[in-house]
Amino acid sequence: MATVSCPRCHQLVESQAITCPYCRTTLKAFGHPGIPLHRATGDEYLCDSCTYHADDTCNFPQRPYAKDCTLYQNIAEYQLQQEQQRQDNSFSTTFQSWIKRNQTWLLLLGLLLICLLIALSTS
Repeated sequence: MATVSCPRCHQLVESQAITCPYCRTTLKAFGHPGIPLHRATGDEYLCDSCTYHADDTCNFPQRPYAKDCTLYQNIAEYQLQQEQQRQDNSFSTTFQSWIKRNQTWLLLLGLLLICLLIALSTS
């Protein structure tokens, strides 16, 4: 099972742990192992680097002074992800993925063309 570091005591704990067994810090929101709870470090606020705060779609009551949040999305990571998606949508990448998806049909078409060329050359 994967482990993560506790934000308060920095002990390694199981990634699905709801609370830290050492310092009892809440690690998951609402006691559910599937809802991560993002925490600010030091004197920073999460809103300063959050995508939802930047585009003004956040409706969290503690905004702009939230120290922990369940919907936090780092704006730098989001922009990096968007840039990577733009690069992945280039023509060469799209063409290569199309060839991989249709490899069987292209092989059959190639064999058919070779058979046709052989038939035309023998007659």
